[in-house]
Amino acid sequence: MKRSAVEDWQHGGFGVYVHWPFCKAKCPYCDFNSHVRATVDQSAWLAAYLAEIDRTAAETDPRAVRSVFFGGGTPSLMDPALVGAILERIALRWSMTNDAEITLEANPTSVEATRFRGYRDAGVNRLSLGIQSLDDNDLRQLGRQHSAAEALAALALSHSIFPRTSCDLIYARQNQALSAWQDELQQLLALGPDHLSLYQLTIEEGTAFHRLLAEGKLRGLRDEDLAADMYQATDALCAAAGLAAYEVSNYAKPGAESRHNLVYWRMGDYAGIGPGAHGRLTLPAGRFATNTHRAPEAWLSAVAAQGSGEIAREALSNSDRALEYLMMSLRLSEGCDLARFSALHGAPLPEERVTALIQDGFLVRSDETLAATPAGRLVLNRLLYELAA
Repeated sequence: MKRSAVEDWQHGGFGVYVHWPFCKAKCPYCDFNSHVRATVDQSAWLAAYLAEIDRTAAETDPRAVRSVFFGGGTPSLMDPALVGAILERIALRWSMTNDAEITLEANPTSVEATRFRGYRDAGVNRLSLGIQSLDDNDLRQLGRQHSAAEALAALALSHSIFPRTSCDLIYARQNQALSAWQDELQQLLALGPDHLSLYQLTIEEGTAFHRLLAEGKLRGLRDEDLAADMYQATDALCAAAGLAAYEVSNYAKPGAESRHNLVYWRMGDYAGIGPGAHGRLTLPAGRFATNTHRAPEAWLSAVAAQGSGEIAREALSNSDRALEYLMMSLRLSEGCDLARFSALHGAPLPEERVTALIQDGFLVRSDETLAATPAGRLVLNRLLYELAA
């Protein structure tokens, strides 16, 4: 059954993203909204989070939350009691599905690992562990606060506590050889993970690495051919271990895909709670992109003084929504539902461009679905340009 544009978000479901903006140190490659503070009044933050949950829930119709994601920053610096209180309020103001996925991002330092059982007791059932590397020298270069041994110990502990664990790794690092990356990935795969997020090192504007690169002090970065070889090797090794590439940078055993990220990629609705958090909400007046103050203190003050940490929201046209859906869906192995795109856009994708990209080996069509091939995933920006121009 076709859903109207108003109901379109239900294809992806509804999730809640909670942003904790604090870290012990700022990694030189990181462009996320993260900040270092000597002390944090967690009781003040709890009051603000609860107020924002109440405000956002009052805008939406009754909904079932299929996922909650605590991101950052470093959420494993949060008190478990704070996490538990937030989850209780989400369940009170909306409702939780019986199989709701509750994810918390964590660093694998030994200090933070001591909180793992507290998070499980609070309701977290999936840990996303920021390992990033299994090489101590590379961890230092990346500004990480843990060692490879701590990462492996934290992974073992997480497996013993949480039903599901995901790991993040960065590859194509400075001076990293293809064989070194293959060895490192195989070491991790041998431990039997059910979900991996594997990202190429990118130099983002505003980061310490970007400044060092501009000054000519960041050397040993990979060339594009080596990066492509690493990407293809990553696909092959994960496939051999039973982890399918269900998204460009994410690999999972069947049933272990990140339900929260699928809300994004399937263009569902999600509430963004916290400084710098983005959201997408379909309301009676239309679908809106929501944004919040990025600076932690500005957000906290705005919630207390004005009753909202949100800044001006943007109404999304059906054309905007169609383009966003195309961009997100082509990242997924399941691809783009052509009927859904046409319903949002008011017209189908240009057939001559689709046919040309299929003939070039970048796209594949099956029934009413259009998906990127492995070659197409390497040039997604080109595909979007060709299809949306």
